[in-house]
Amino acid sequence: MWKDQLENARETEFSVRYAETDAMGVVHHANYLIYFEEGRSQYMRDLGSDYALVEASGYRLPVTEAKLRYIGSMRYGERVRIRTRIGENRSRRVTFLYDVINPQTGTIVATGLTRHIWTNAAGRVTRVPESWTELFG
Repeated sequence: MWKDQLENARETEFSVRYAETDAMGVVHHANYLIYFEEGRSQYMRDLGSDYALVEASGYRLPVTEAKLRYIGSMRYGERVRIRTRIGENRSRRVTFLYDVINPQTGTIVATGLTRHIWTNAAGRVTRVPESWTELFG
């Protein structure tokens, strides 16, 4: 079941860096996955956690799937806002949903998701720790 509700969304905003653009002057498509990671990392920080705490607890949260849909484009120097939220939170996996927004126009330029599984430090799939279930709601 997908939550896909904006009530649990968190946002982070930054400027497009020159190194993120391609020869056509727009953000190279691969950088959107980096933007997703930034949104996901900020989401966790906003909830009082981060990947370092996950790893210190003996868990990992590797990406098992990533999907992107490009709707528009961004250029060097433009502000970019990443809206991140939990779409699905199951016993062994979690799905993050993303909107990449041009805050000057309010236009969504890309959407996507990443799916992650919970593993222990040895890489074996495990159940999500209860504290993380509560954190992700």
